[in-house]
Amino acid sequence: MDIQIFNDTTGTELALLGITFVLSCVIGLERQFYQKSAGMRTHVLVALGSCTFTLVSAFGFAGVLGQDVNLDPSRIAAQIVSGIGFLGAGVIFMRRNVVRGLTTAATIWVSAAVGMACGAGMPTLAAALTLLHMVALLVISPLIRRLPTQDRKRVVLITYRDGQGVLRLILAEATEMGFEASVLATKVLSRTDSEPAVAVRMRFRGGAPMSDLLLTLSEIPGVQQARLSNTSEDDSDDDDDYL
Repeated sequence: MDIQIFNDTTGTELALLGITFVLSCVIGLERQFYQKSAGMRTHVLVALGSCTFTLVSAFGFAGVLGQDVNLDPSRIAAQIVSGIGFLGAGVIFMRRNVVRGLTTAATIWVSAAVGMACGAGMPTLAAALTLLHMVALLVISPLIRRLPTQDRKRVVLITYRDGQGVLRLILAEATEMGFEASVLATKVLSRTDSEPAVAVRMRFRGGAPMSDLLLTLSEIPGVQQARLSNTSEDDSDDDDDYL
């Protein structure tokens, strides 16, 4: 086999690889900004690898083609689709009944599709996919969080040990799950032990289902109780005994 550093398709291959790099950076930056487990580097590498595999499948075996040898570039594409599933599964984890990482796994899947589209010589399709991906995450997702739900006017009543930074952990967990948290009222409870407890009324908007949030909050060290209140923000007298 003759080794050629440059051939008739080298320019096309490098151009498609460059387009893949730019588009995958756009996808990865959004995940990097939100500090997800798979950031820009992961998405760029996945897309570049998918693009290269597709380019090798399309152009890499031109020298062995003959009357008895047929080329089927679609075979490598099918293998990429199967292999990306294992990589995406690695960023999904479950704690009790709360599943996280699905969106990041989906973006890895999209990055692979972008790389495959570029490698197949369809940069316009890859650019359109990247654009729609960003619209789905940056435009549609915030709109979905504003949709009215049965938990929209409900507040969470939480009791936690004071002086252990528990409230900071509560806010961090809620933010990680995609909630916007606001504190409505707090009260120090009289306790006989040396560590006083604090009761807080909080409102959480957006994010995962409220039941998933309660499970996560109840696992935070120092949280004694976390439950939903059926009262709205304007009707808080029913929980005065709690606070």
